[in-house]
Amino acid sequence: MNCHALVKKDSEALAPIRDSAQSGRPMHWIRVHKLPDFAYFTHRAHVAAGIGCVSCHGRIDEMEVVTQMMPLSMSWCLDCHRNPTPNRRPVSEVTNMRWTPPRDARLLAAQL
Repeated sequence: MNCHALVKKDSEALAPIRDSAQSGRPMHWIRVHKLPDFAYFTHRAHVAAGIGCVSCHGRIDEMEVVTQMMPLSMSWCLDCHRNPTPNRRPVSEVTNMRWTPPRDARLLAAQL
């Protein structure tokens, strides 16, 4: 269930996802984020690095229908890989859509 266990977990719109997870039957997915078929992406490395979901997906907790908010192009990804600091947060806050950094960014940097 991944994010769906945390974000809008009681939503009736997500009932098919919960049913699929419980039954083990695959779901028919509607692709939202457009990546080339040859692109390989893992959330694991980004979560471990403290990159918040909102950095790439936007405020999905406020969306009626999830849409792609960022370009997710190679150059867009590389910009973050070259300077991830603005997108980093404590790993415990990765899924917190409302998290904001402390006023003193040096304090946060020392913690990360």
